[in-house]
Amino acid sequence: MKVVYHHDQKLHYPERFLVNGRFQPNPEMPERLDRLLEGALAAGCTPETPSSHGMNPIQAVHSLAYLQFLEHAFERWKRIEEAADAVTPNVHPHRRQVGYPASVVAQAGYHMADAAAPLADGSWDSICWSAWTAVHAAGLVMAGEAGAYALCRPPGHHAFPDIAGGFCYLNNSAIGAQALRQAFDRVAILDVDLHHGNGTQSVFYSRNDVLTVSIHADPLRFYPFFWGYANEQGEGEGKGCNLNLPLPRGSGDQEFQQALALGLDRIQAFSPGALVIALGLDAFAGDPFGGLSLSTRGFRDMAAMIKRRLNLPTLMVQEGGYLCDELGENLSQFLHGFQDG
Repeated sequence: MKVVYHHDQKLHYPERFLVNGRFQPNPEMPERLDRLLEGALAAGCTPETPSSHGMNPIQAVHSLAYLQFLEHAFERWKRIEEAADAVTPNVHPHRRQVGYPASVVAQAGYHMADAAAPLADGSWDSICWSAWTAVHAAGLVMAGEAGAYALCRPPGHHAFPDIAGGFCYLNNSAIGAQALRQAFDRVAILDVDLHHGNGTQSVFYSRNDVLTVSIHADPLRFYPFFWGYANEQGEGEGKGCNLNLPLPRGSGDQEFQQALALGLDRIQAFSPGALVIALGLDAFAGDPFGGLSLSTRGFRDMAAMIKRRLNLPTLMVQEGGYLCDELGENLSQFLHGFQDG
């Protein structure tokens, strides 16, 4: 299996983010890429560097105005006297169906759901390479690879078509799924991150060609709070093509596997030609966010169950999973489980 990544994905690093009313160290740091790469190599993956795929596959998911904001926001922000080191919103529109403001401060509020997706010097390059990593790995799957691992950093599943949030800017899983649609009539996305994939859900919520399934900590008291409930099933043509499986805080391997079985049942009924796994590793018991309690062995069992039940051409896109001693090993075990079946 190939592990696709680009070294410029390490350029992005706003050192702080606002959470619970306080600026705290940003856990989405460049070292994540190094740790995850070690885990992929330990699982026997062969590294491959992506090429630039331009804006077309990205614009298939994201709006032009949003992309222009992400590209130019930092340089515009730094023209403000005594501006902070990173673009961080301090005002949000009560309604978005009005005029589009010219101020970068106002645009930050328009295009950022929260203060956990700041933009700094170097962010845009990393954001693009992260998306191109997903596109490149999708190309490997379309060329006949049974599976490919896209080591995407920054992650993407909280990104809406024109809104960033939760460390996410471009929705790499959605971009990868949309790319796969060139070769497959139906694609399923299985999100196993600790947090609900609210951005991914929004991209496909009214479509019936992409099924979205997310297993995550119950959002009643957990980020992203406003999405991820079991009654969100899609709308219009997409009715029935979204499945959320929220779990109580602290749930471990057994509870996760029970939810996974339900998710795999739905995917099998959908009969997709390919699968995207939005691979968060932050459901681990020792992850800094501490919402669920999966074991390292649980990741291997999860991957083996997915491969055994579905056996589909599979694009694995890295989402969350933050610095802890077991981060690389958790990935390695997941990839072993997938490759060994």
